[in-house]
Amino acid sequence: MTDTNVISAFQESQVTRLTGISESQIRYWHRNGFFTGSFSFGDKPSERLYSFRDLVCLKVVNTLRNEANVSLQELRAVKETLAHLGDDLWAKTTLYVLNKHVIFDNPATNSREEVVSGQAVLQIPLKVVAGDMKRVVADAKKRSGDVVGSIERKRGMLHSRPMIAGTRVPVEAIKAFVDAGYSAEDILRQYPFLLKEDVEAAIGYDLAS
Repeated sequence: MTDTNVISAFQESQVTRLTGISESQIRYWHRNGFFTGSFSFGDKPSERLYSFRDLVCLKVVNTLRNEANVSLQELRAVKETLAHLGDDLWAKTTLYVLNKHVIFDNPATNSREEVVSGQAVLQIPLKVVAGDMKRVVADAKKRSGDVVGSIERKRGMLHSRPMIAGTRVPVEAIKAFVDAGYSAEDILRQYPFLLKEDVEAAIGYDLAS
């Protein structure tokens, strides 16, 4: 089967590497409800997972908060003002920064305005871009050759369930996709940081062993 709306799963440590946001900041945003991962296997940070859409959103938020020095209070207000756009507003809305305020092209007025105040902007603001996240994710696939295609268990990690070595992807998650009719290619689109050998190892793994 083919799914054009594929969701990929990334662990907190991968989010940090791929977006440049520190683990402490990611956890703080999760605790205060500013930004949380789309889905998870449990409550522990190691079990909290983020989608590819989350990565793109976080890359934009990182630029706004940590590079353009926009306050978290401003970002919260932006999120509330544009709440009608959904959780991926950071990814699907072209945003700009001017004097530490977030700007957007308001389709209702056909003008560029501050998101929070609604004040029209006459100066040229700085456009915020997420960059090529697909390329960044592709680079993350480059794992040590001795773990690719291997299955491991680690005490205290995912409740010691078998997982693909070098990741926190449970073998049972891969098998669930197979049971649902997904091909190896479909599964790789779900987990872009895995390789074909990883999926084949998971499929062939005996969970009863």
